Amino acid sequence: MILTIDIGNSNIVFGVYGEDRLLFSSRVKTDPLRTETEYAVLLSNLLAFHDCPAKSLEGAALSSVVPGLTPVLRAAVGLLTDLPVLAVGPGVKTGLDIRIDNPGELAGDLVCTAVGAMEHYPLPAIIIDLGTATKITVVDERRRYIGGAIAPGVAVSLGALTKSASLLPAVSLDSKIKPICGDTAGAMLSGSILGAASMLDGMIDRFCEVIGEAKTVVACGGLAPMVIPHCRRRIILDEGLLLSGLLAVYRKNR
Repeated sequence: MILTIDIGNSNIVFGVYGEDRLLFSSRVKTDPLRTETEYAVLLSNLLAFHDCPAKSLEGAALSSVVPGLTPVLRAAVGLLTDLPVLAVGPGVKTGLDIRIDNPGELAGDLVCTAVGAMEHYPLPAIIIDLGTATKITVVDERRRYIGGAIAPGVAVSLGALTKSASLLPAVSLDSKIKPICGDTAGAMLSGSILGAASMLDGMIDRFCEVIGEAKTVVACGGLAPMVIPHCRRRIILDEGLLLSGLLAVYRKNR
């Protein structure tokens, strides 16, 4: 079994694979103040809860957009097992031909979602990751990562709106959404969720003007289930895309 860890700005996702099957995944809040011991206890409890003893793990890999937590999570895994942990970064084999101005600045999460799309879907592919930031990237038919666009995430935008406008309340993202609302909270949700969906539809159109029609448009990330159903474009929702890409990167470097 292979342990995969995605360290994001808002959440850390742990997943364990048996062969090609995801046995379980668990999402916890990212806390930069936790020590390696605290993360080791947390991971140990997750593994025990899913009846997956640490001694059954055969390998581990992680991607991170929080550099300070990378050594902490590596050390946490080291407290449970003597397995080395592969961290996605420069020098790691990915199978991608990275064609951006500075390949070394490409974040591990974008590498993993691109590899996941490349391994499992027809190319060219547009990949959408809806998390703390909304990231839209492209892998072309020649397996080249050619770049993309980044926008504030839905929760970040809502939070900024609440902080910047005194009369606007904090809003829960799990409320019912309709385009035209007679209340402030509903109007904020409409603008945020439906606005994000409309932005994605428009950005996909603009991307396709550059690359031609995409054979795949796939979305992942913690906020994807809230936004993607409201898009008018056909978009595949694959919540395990990043972890499956991380597993593929691990295997390329095994």
